[in-house]
Amino acid sequence: MNQTYSYTPGEQAVWQLLFERQMAQLPGKASQDYLDGISATGFRPDRIPDFEQDLNPRLQKLTGWRVCAVEGLIPNRAFFELMANRNFPATTWLRRQDQLEYLPEPDMFHDTFGHVPMLSNQAFCDFLEALSQIALHHIESEETIAMISRLYWYTVEFGLIQEGNHLRIYGGGILSSVGETTYSLFSPEPKRIPYNVETLLRTPYIIDHFQEQYFVIESYEQLYQSVAQVESTLEELLVMNHTSGPECIINNE
Repeated sequence: MNQTYSYTPGEQAVWQLLFERQMAQLPGKASQDYLDGISATGFRPDRIPDFEQDLNPRLQKLTGWRVCAVEGLIPNRAFFELMANRNFPATTWLRRQDQLEYLPEPDMFHDTFGHVPMLSNQAFCDFLEALSQIALHHIESEETIAMISRLYWYTVEFGLIQEGNHLRIYGGGILSSVGETTYSLFSPEPKRIPYNVETLLRTPYIIDHFQEQYFVIESYEQLYQSVAQVESTLEELLVMNHTSGPECIINNE
């Protein structure tokens, strides 16, 4: 589906407000690869990017990926099929002025501002593609998709990365949230846990308030290189769960 939506002046104003508010605080908090991606994808405060004219020509030269417009949340199979074919699904509806702080589901600012700059990083894109291929292999298993969803949530949506001596953000759910940007890095409340595939696959997540734990990767190459371990660990956990009873969940509390 191509982006054909025409945004109103009011929606353009909301984009600019959100964009400028986040960009005022992200330097020194966001991953350098994300900040480089903001420039590489041509993001501007005064214009909502058009997928076909603005983003896709740039992304295809950088990593071979595209952004594909969708109407909202889509089924698991469609979601992973798109990403297995290097298409990142992003909705085109934008929050209203009175919805700046909270939304029940992702809008285009979250999908586009939060995620698209990271699509300029090849190792991150390769991780998305490989993870999606694993998900499609197990698409009929709700149990496996639930575990893969945890991995996606704690990396693509709410992941942190160690860059030198500093902790930085690469997860789109944090990068598009003015409150969680600061909370994830500086609050004493959440745990910050080194990236561990098995622990992560077995850790449930929350959707209605800030996270209680964040997983920290050392590099995007580490994320991509963990794909083989993801696949083998999924198989091991499925065998374990089916032979020992209900799945054991690690709460990290």
